[in-house]
Amino acid sequence: MLPWIELDRATIPGDRDELRLKQRGQEFSIMLGSNELMNSRLSGSEEALATLAYERIAGRKNMSMLIGGLGMGFTLRAALGVVPDDARVVVAELVPAVVDWARGPMADLHKGTLDDPRVDIHVGDVGALIRSKTAAYDAILLDVDNGPDGLTRPSNDSLYNHTGLRTAMAALRPKGVLAVWSSAPDSAFTRRLREVGFTADEVSVRANGKRGGARHMLWMATKR
Repeated sequence: MLPWIELDRATIPGDRDELRLKQRGQEFSIMLGSNELMNSRLSGSEEALATLAYERIAGRKNMSMLIGGLGMGFTLRAALGVVPDDARVVVAELVPAVVDWARGPMADLHKGTLDDPRVDIHVGDVGALIRSKTAAYDAILLDVDNGPDGLTRPSNDSLYNHTGLRTAMAALRPKGVLAVWSSAPDSAFTRRLREVGFTADEVSVRANGKRGGARHMLWMATKR
């Protein structure tokens, strides 16, 4: 078996923790400490995050979608595969090096999506971007943690608490969708979504789509 090779390290802004980019043959992994945040072999649930959110806003003119977290680009690539030519997709990525990796060692994985004319890359905190907008997005997709209860950064709790969810609702247009990825179910988060006024559906999906893998949880929360 081929050994893993560490390609780069990047400090998370506002934190002392580091992300590590590793490669083994054609396989990539992004690690936080001893935890693997993402692997290039597993993309199904991230792709479903985009396609299922789009199904709920399909048919809108000049739609605007915000994706929190670039990662390995699976959610972005899936979104670009379904949204129309007049759509705008904003990707907020906190760690500048992740964008550099997308244009460098993982360029083949991203397949030129960062240069798509529908895409804007925002290097910064997705939470701050959400707080700065009102009725700006048809969909907000969050894939910045292992889930509402599996935070990579403690400050990200502000995305998932009652205040953060109300802020996301304010940033959405009427009947807009907040889509959230998680590695596991979280009934308390479902309750919070409903308590702030979302219509919330839990969707269980496979980590590697039709090919199987572990089950991940997606929330599709619609603004009433």
